[in-house]
Amino acid sequence: MPLIIITGLPTSGKSRRAQQLHTYLAERIASSPANSKYRLHLISDQTQDISRAVYDLSPDKLPAHVRSANASEKDARAALYGAVKRVLSPRDIVVLDGLNYIKGWRYQLFCEAKNVRTPSAVLQIGCGAERAKAVNEARLRRRNRRKQESKSHKDEKTTAQNSEEEAEREEEEKDKILADDDDDQEPYEPTNWENLVFRYEEPNPMTRWDSPLFTLIWDDDEVQARDVFSNIWEVIAGEARKIIRPNQSTVQRDKDPGGDYLYVLERETQDIVKKILEKQPDEGGGGEVIIPRGGTGTERNHDDLVVDLPETKVGLPQLQRHRRAFVALNRGGIGLEAVGKLMTNRLRESFVGYLNDAFEKDG
Repeated sequence: MPLIIITGLPTSGKSRRAQQLHTYLAERIASSPANSKYRLHLISDQTQDISRAVYDLSPDKLPAHVRSANASEKDARAALYGAVKRVLSPRDIVVLDGLNYIKGWRYQLFCEAKNVRTPSAVLQIGCGAERAKAVNEARLRRRNRRKQESKSHKDEKTTAQNSEEEAEREEEEKDKILADDDDDQEPYEPTNWENLVFRYEEPNPMTRWDSPLFTLIWDDDEVQARDVFSNIWEVIAGEARKIIRPNQSTVQRDKDPGGDYLYVLERETQDIVKKILEKQPDEGGGGEVIIPRGGTGTERNHDDLVVDLPETKVGLPQLQRHRRAFVALNRGGIGLEAVGKLMTNRLRESFVGYLNDAFEKDG
């Protein structure tokens, strides 16, 4: 089953939508015996214990060489990639909740899904930058209040203190409503948040790694959300699901005369060496060895190849030395040689000519 990549601005409500999507998919899997073969996974920074501080490239916190290397963020992506790769298969639905803001990262995930012949989709969470920023600021205020509460002394509270704390509680409730999420959500530092928004690369439905692209905005209600989730289900598990084929460049070629050049080069040169050892005279040297141009046949034809042996008997070490030298010289022909029988004929003719020249020089 596929990989569903969730993307959007920081603090735009991605985790809330990811949980809703996970719940919806779990219901669809449980509702039908035909869907019971599918397994569901939710992977995020939270499930991998990745702090949001790893994305912080603030100049006041990190030196220039550390920020340019961006090692902490790369390590975080490596952890997410490993978690996805471990469970991704035709029987698994993986919901990847996170920033996923770099198009190269989304392309890497797309390629991984294609490699295991399972589809991928992107769900973008639409939210204005101002609203997302207000959510992050509300989380920051809630975090700061909790720190102050943990440090406060348990002294008797005066009426003024009670009034002040009552006002703080009211403001905290407002912040909770504004954020519209769990209290456990970790905020971003202001400079970190601004940097991530600046670096965010919008998904483009015209590119294959961002397609199909689905969108949910902050104000979409549960009915609208379930409609989008239903469309995602049709793409990943319904009749609209497409057959995914891996890139042909990543598929191992068959070892036939029209397939792997290096394989054919090794095979044909080894065959000629074998024929020379079989057909040369038992005693002494000299003579000729007939090599069929096409690699088959026992009777001599007008187009057969002839190896002129030297006066001294040729041993296997000498032949293998010449063969290895010939292979080394011809490795550069990958992708440039003719295919099929023509490639085989040319390789055999070339190697026989190389041996005749080598034996003449040795003699």
